[in-house]
Amino acid sequence: MLATVGPGVLKMHAVARFPNDPVRLWNGTRTALHWDVAALFEQACRGLGSAASQADALIGIGVDSWAVDYALLRGGQLLGLPHHYRDGRTAAGVEAVHEVIAHDDLFQRNGLQFLPFATVYQLASERMSGMLDLADQALLVPDLLGYWLTGHAVTERTNASTTGLYRLDGALDVDLCAQLGVPTDLFPVPVDPGGVLGPALPDVAERLGLGSDVVVSTVASHDTASAVAAVPMDATSAAYISCGTWGLVGVEVPRPVVSPEVRHARFTNEAGLDGRIRLLHNVMGLWLLSESIQTWERGGGLVDLPELLTQAAECPPTIAVFDTDDPRFLPAGDVPVRIEQWYTERDLPVPPSRPHLVRAIIDSLAVSFSSAVHTAAALSGVGVRRIHLVGGGALNTLLCQSIADRAGVSVLAGPVEATALGNVLVQARTHGLVRGDLETLRALVAATYAPRTYTPRLRRSGSRALV
Repeated sequence: MLATVGPGVLKMHAVARFPNDPVRLWNGTRTALHWDVAALFEQACRGLGSAASQADALIGIGVDSWAVDYALLRGGQLLGLPHHYRDGRTAAGVEAVHEVIAHDDLFQRNGLQFLPFATVYQLASERMSGMLDLADQALLVPDLLGYWLTGHAVTERTNASTTGLYRLDGALDVDLCAQLGVPTDLFPVPVDPGGVLGPALPDVAERLGLGSDVVVSTVASHDTASAVAAVPMDATSAAYISCGTWGLVGVEVPRPVVSPEVRHARFTNEAGLDGRIRLLHNVMGLWLLSESIQTWERGGGLVDLPELLTQAAECPPTIAVFDTDDPRFLPAGDVPVRIEQWYTERDLPVPPSRPHLVRAIIDSLAVSFSSAVHTAAALSGVGVRRIHLVGGGALNTLLCQSIADRAGVSVLAGPVEATALGNVLVQARTHGLVRGDLETLRALVAATYAPRTYTPRLRRSGSRALV
């Protein structure tokens, strides 16, 4: 994404898009799921080259990505392709960690919702396999790309907060690392968003056509942290939904909330921009829809998603929604069959067609999202009067309207590219192109990107969540 930012100016457009599909590799005992980070870096470099050729005065680069996943290195060299967080190896890691420390105690230290793919569990799996003994460094995915661009290795704080290895004050939990056998120097020292990482390496700059004044800076490298930074909201009266593969639903608070109620509700405390805390719950998200489409396309023929959504909108609202948080939906595979199994196990009518199943996915997500919003409000004390929905889900009109109907408050949809906007706004502030606090950055988004508003409708039939 290439952006022009200044006082009252925020323009951005895509210069390159490319797939990010996992790869499956036999490891001697099973087929494991990995990320092809070398290919991602090459594609990102091609995009940077395109940006450099299009921009009159390119000055900055920032990298963000999904959370929790990392690469192991030794002597600066990659030891292997990073595992995908959906890989099944994490189950053993969960068991190993909780043999040492109970989840209740772990939550009091890091404030994180239990997610079986968190970095702490992945590293426990690495230790059991012996891979941790070979590594002298671990870099989270965006930090890895920054390292390959500049030669400088850091751990950006918003992403570090998702690993489970850092305390609520942002410092590495040295005692926990010792208990789990994780070297305390495995990850570089955490740094805040808004610092300068460095210029591109000479060979990278020459290959991509980057000028000598182009620098890579640290941004809120966890994509949700960047997205929330660009939500044009008043945090004292609004909730957010960052909706893509995952749906991250929550509120912004000034400090972590680690009450028993937060833990029981499976909410998490993650670092945001400028010291804010994102109190949120992870919902399965549009992964359910995209994985269903991939399953159908593997069966033969392309699926016309806009037409399918139109047909789904013509179906009656789903009365018995399914539990989107059911662990069966986490691994890659045949999601439609798993949804059918969920209904069959409860003697409930199975959605009779693809449009009905898509409608069930949308309505079930809407119930999960609206429930999480109300829970976030109750846990935080934030009086939620509106919901801001950003990310790809903002384009799904059926989803946005269904959330408004079920939550009973207006949904303001957009911007779609909130993550990229949050990224470039932090860069712009680092370079002095804009000034001010987080509210000032959000005001620039609000002045530039008008949301689409969905107001609650009087629903003719009720829905019930069956979990």
